[in-house]
Amino acid sequence: MDHLLNRLLVLYSSQTGNALDAAERVGREAERLGCRAPVISMDDFDANSLPYEDMVIFIVSTTGQGDTPDSMKVFWRFLLQKNLGPMWLERVHYAVFGLGDSGYQKYNFTAKKLDKRLADLGARLIIEKGLGDDQHPSGYEGALDPWLSNLWTILKQSRPSFFRHGLEVLNPAVRTLDHPKFRIIYHDEEEAQSLVSSTSDLKSLKLQIGRARAMSPGLSCHDDDGPQCVLHMTKNRHLTKMGCGRDVRHFELEALSSVIEYQLGDVVEILPGQNPDAVDAFLRRCNLNPDAFITVEPNGSERCVGSTRIFDRTPVHLRNFVELTMDVASASPRRYFFEVMSFFATAEHEKEKLQYFGSPEGRDDLYLYNQKERRTVLEVLEDFPSVHMPFEWLVQLIPPLKTRAFSISSSPSAHPNQVHLTVSIVSWMTPFKRKRSGLCSSWLAGLDPKKGVRIPAWFKRGSLPPPPSSLPLILIGPGTGCAPFRAFVEDRAIQRNSWPIAPTLFFFGCRNETSDFLYRDFWLSHTNTSGVLSEEMGGGFFVAFSRDQPQKVYVQHKMREESERVWALLTTGAAVYIAGSSTKMPADVFSCMEEIVAKESGLSREMAARWLRKLEKDGRYYVDTWS
Repeated sequence: MDHLLNRLLVLYSSQTGNALDAAERVGREAERLGCRAPVISMDDFDANSLPYEDMVIFIVSTTGQGDTPDSMKVFWRFLLQKNLGPMWLERVHYAVFGLGDSGYQKYNFTAKKLDKRLADLGARLIIEKGLGDDQHPSGYEGALDPWLSNLWTILKQSRPSFFRHGLEVLNPAVRTLDHPKFRIIYHDEEEAQSLVSSTSDLKSLKLQIGRARAMSPGLSCHDDDGPQCVLHMTKNRHLTKMGCGRDVRHFELEALSSVIEYQLGDVVEILPGQNPDAVDAFLRRCNLNPDAFITVEPNGSERCVGSTRIFDRTPVHLRNFVELTMDVASASPRRYFFEVMSFFATAEHEKEKLQYFGSPEGRDDLYLYNQKERRTVLEVLEDFPSVHMPFEWLVQLIPPLKTRAFSISSSPSAHPNQVHLTVSIVSWMTPFKRKRSGLCSSWLAGLDPKKGVRIPAWFKRGSLPPPPSSLPLILIGPGTGCAPFRAFVEDRAIQRNSWPIAPTLFFFGCRNETSDFLYRDFWLSHTNTSGVLSEEMGGGFFVAFSRDQPQKVYVQHKMREESERVWALLTTGAAVYIAGSSTKMPADVFSCMEEIVAKESGLSREMAARWLRKLEKDGRYYVDTWS
């Protein structure tokens, strides 16, 4: 393979879509400057071809407690191979921009470790890594704007022949409309029907989902055959007291045909249904024919070297494509959406407002109007009625409909062909007092088990590996963090009937004993004689009710009270499993564990922290968190 000197490659890894948006902006600006700049997700790129690139810009987000996004995991494992020498990337010039949140302990950890690994492999730095921060008044763009400006200045100076145009083309005042990256092909109905295979109803649904999502520009989808299984809900039960201010549900799902296969600690990804009225309103607002048959294809660009992506060309109904791939009534559009809208606005006052929103000067006001309020695509389009964008642009710019991942709270041994979920139904008020709801959790909460609504699902390996029955466990799971540990306890209760099980300590936390003590009867039943959490079996169940007394009590307070038992289990080889909110809890628990190790062992706090880091490295300290 020839050394790829004639392009700037943009590789991204995104969990929520922000890194994709930033990567596409890098690609657009490079192409405006006259440089070919393919934008490829890391899981669509063959890492073996990386040494043949000349310039690569990496845009990566950090999830949870310093975790790499799912789409980066394979790429990152490849880079960590020991057989890759210190000169493996000696011909590659690179830059890294990270997206993170300084409210988390491991702020932008993915970008920092990627930057270091690329340097260790011999790659040459173009510009110091940029770190976008969700806490900035303008979000990650507060750091991206100056970082990109410096990047282009450096590259124009170091590679004057690389770019055909000067930096003035990036001035918003002289900007022209780019070409859409994808095209829509409309098919004759008779021709389309002949291309769509006739299969069973359920198989047809899975294929339809797979085809639509495989051709969506914003989705990196390798499951071309659609979801692994289609589930239906059999139980929708409140776990919290009505009117307590929180709504947590227990859902039980069953497969409609195929057998469900998963392990303890796995997650299930669910594709939520969108409100049909909102989809209809979007189709009307955009003057789209819902019954048209379409395919979506790259717009005349050659297939990118290094990309493994294949686009499906089997037609789908336009309405189904919108329903299954375009988040029209939940996600907020990105900044570029407003810039493109400005070219199609026929009312002068709307055009001026959109141009302002798309400019650096309007960045903060756009953030307040859009991201802070979580304005949906449909709401934005309704706020600017003179704008009529071609469907090609809508397909490219509307945030993709993402699957939502949930920890599984059932043991496959205890509930064959079922999957149980413990879900907090998300809702909040915006700064301007608009009520917003989480798309997937609200959709699940509104399902009636009697109606048999179909739920597309994929099973994935989680961050918590299934523990062998001989492994002592220290489980910490406040709130819905108890979900995977309900499965662990269920599984151990079954194992106990056949062979000995190791002790299990579980620290749970909630606000009030009477309002949100999730699975109260379940936990207490396993503390009875010979139960998995019973003292007789060397276990224990400890619950912290944070608001049942004047002083807040959290799981770490209960852990300190039981420090001797915690240390005793750690010294016998116990593993620590932590699950729950990704904000302060994991860091607070780690600090508490430091205290316990230092107190019970006599080590200094610094040595206790090292001891815990080694525990983590040895695969005996696991954390699974979510926002």
